[in-house]
Amino acid sequence: MAQERKKIPLIWKITAGFLLGVAAGALFGPKITWVEPVGKIFITLLQMLIVPLVFSSLVVGVASLGDPKALGRIGIKTIALYLVTTAVAIVIGLAMGHLLQPGAGMAIEGIAATEGKAPPALAEVLIGMFPRNPIDAMAKGQMLQIIVFALFFGIAAILAGERGKPVLALVDSIAETMYKVTALVMSFAPYGVFALIAVTVSKYGLSVMAPFAKIIGAVFIGCTLHALLIYSGLVSLMTKKSPLWFFRGIQEATLTAFVTRSSSATLPITMRCAQENLGVSEKITSFVLPLGATINMDGTALYQGVCALFIAQAFGIDLSLGAQAGIIVTATLASIGTAGVPGAGLIMLTLVVTQAGLPMEGVALLAGIDAVLDMARTAINVTGDACVATVVARTEGELEA
Repeated sequence: MAQERKKIPLIWKITAGFLLGVAAGALFGPKITWVEPVGKIFITLLQMLIVPLVFSSLVVGVASLGDPKALGRIGIKTIALYLVTTAVAIVIGLAMGHLLQPGAGMAIEGIAATEGKAPPALAEVLIGMFPRNPIDAMAKGQMLQIIVFALFFGIAAILAGERGKPVLALVDSIAETMYKVTALVMSFAPYGVFALIAVTVSKYGLSVMAPFAKIIGAVFIGCTLHALLIYSGLVSLMTKKSPLWFFRGIQEATLTAFVTRSSSATLPITMRCAQENLGVSEKITSFVLPLGATINMDGTALYQGVCALFIAQAFGIDLSLGAQAGIIVTATLASIGTAGVPGAGLIMLTLVVTQAGLPMEGVALLAGIDAVLDMARTAINVTGDACVATVVARTEGELEA
């Protein structure tokens, strides 16, 4: 009993590592970069989990649904919620850009707008989801293709009847083993978080961030508003529970996402928090969360809206309502194929900027502070995944009272 009382919750350890990392980065500056390998090892360990965990948990999740009709119903709810919340996030981002005018006054001259290019056709996005070689997709970490193959594999195992049960039992054992591996990796989290945030603060100190304080503020405020308005509203309306219950339950995953800047790497923690703290059933988390880590990018989408207006204002370019509507559509569709890894949002931004006809030089302006912005948008991405999982679980009767 005495040992149990002395056990410190993991979230407290992670928080302590985060705060100590901030202090160490500010105090020691570049000298602290010697701890960088510790952070990189932690990220690598998290990435090690992704493919086997996503594949096994999705197959088990599909099999646990049993009825293909239930799978289709849950899938439609999940994708609809993901796309709607992503579109709303972009609108909030554009609103923050208009309200705070982050690029006003920079008056960068000599570079004009270019002719906007069309985003990739929806057909191309859809075709790219289907793997020619699932083993190759796993080796390359092509998450959408892995998800599609896992869905086919799980459904086929159900249709195979008795002969499919040994396969499902094997995959279930793999999934349970991966959950234990996740627990082992997470015991290393406080040290990894310390190293990651210390190096980040040492590289992107206040002196670097000061000229871009308005855009940093716009992204962080926008993400906060999205969480307080959209996620709180959905949780309160659909589950009849306090938003504090939700945010407290998912806080470990949110903080991990904030530091690692990877929704895919945070997936194991998100799944554990949703199941243990929020009471979402395993069959819902096994389907909804891996899918969300791949296609749900609320924070990244919000960032696109803010940054597009920042670039337009910095170069003195007037964005029409039509151009802004195009940004909403492009960013929503692009979020489907954006990898949940650090810095992916900046790559996605180039697509949005190109479509809107804005100067690509504007993306270079933001590259220096992208790591800071990436923290906020990834935290919101992960929180949004958990919100949708909770809401879908409630509608399916898979949320503990």
